[in-house]
Amino acid sequence: MKQGNWKARGRLGPGAMYHMMMIPGILFLLVFSYVPMVGIITAFQDYIPAKGMFGSEFVGLKHFMYMFKLPDIAQVVSNTLVIAIGKILLGTMMAIIFSVLLNEIRIKYVKKSVQTIVYLPHFLSWVVLASVVVNMFSLDGIVNQMLAFFGLENINFLGSNTWFQPLIIGTDVWKEFGYSSIVYLAAITSIDPGLYEAAGMDGASWWRKVWHITLPGMLPIILLMGVMSLTNILSAGFDQVYNLYNPVVYESGDILDTYVYRIGLVGRQYSFGTAVGLFKSVIGIVLLMSANQLAKKYTDRKIF
Repeated sequence: MKQGNWKARGRLGPGAMYHMMMIPGILFLLVFSYVPMVGIITAFQDYIPAKGMFGSEFVGLKHFMYMFKLPDIAQVVSNTLVIAIGKILLGTMMAIIFSVLLNEIRIKYVKKSVQTIVYLPHFLSWVVLASVVVNMFSLDGIVNQMLAFFGLENINFLGSNTWFQPLIIGTDVWKEFGYSSIVYLAAITSIDPGLYEAAGMDGASWWRKVWHITLPGMLPIILLMGVMSLTNILSAGFDQVYNLYNPVVYESGDILDTYVYRIGLVGRQYSFGTAVGLFKSVIGIVLLMSANQLAKKYTDRKIF
């Protein structure tokens, strides 16, 4: 039956059922993402749970001014930036290298086996992986046992402000680089095979093919993924840091997310915690808009 006939009879068209399938998702988004946004108002109040959001005193930007005067807020922002930028740079580099090397494996079952093993950590939560990391890097863990085998001193990775940030960055890269390489593998498969054949006939080595064909072919995706990852520059990973850090390494391990949790929920300073979280969200939106424009400018692609 033609679409005009459906409208003429006042009945739902064939596409209406597909649109109705969106209703549960839209309701979920409204209830769990947009309705809680009303709580933003507590960032501008001295919120008291007994009085509620509409009974607490309005104090304007008091908590934001207090946040910028705190001596440890600069350290928290610095920790967040160092950890997030380290994850982005090292994670992107490892994903590119792994995808290039994996593409060279010609035995199908070996390639699939390597992919499965490397992808696996992505699907495990930090609650599980944190216990693995603690067992490996504790004072009596396998890493320190290997250091002792070679006559080196033990390192307290989980209790050292020098080693904690490299540990956080390294373990996150280990968890995610395999899964992140999927998009780069897709970019490699889109490169014209004729270019490799022509380069081979000219006597180009493997490295020359990678440098002059593979990497230039991946460049638009690398730029797009790199630019879009800027949006996560203030999200250094609450789950990972919360499950691995302790008061000894607050100096190097406390990030904005864990700081909000400690101050806002544990310390019961709800308004101040909301103000810090809102500050992070505003910066994230600005970075998202900027990254979107940069992606459009340099790769002619954008997400909205």
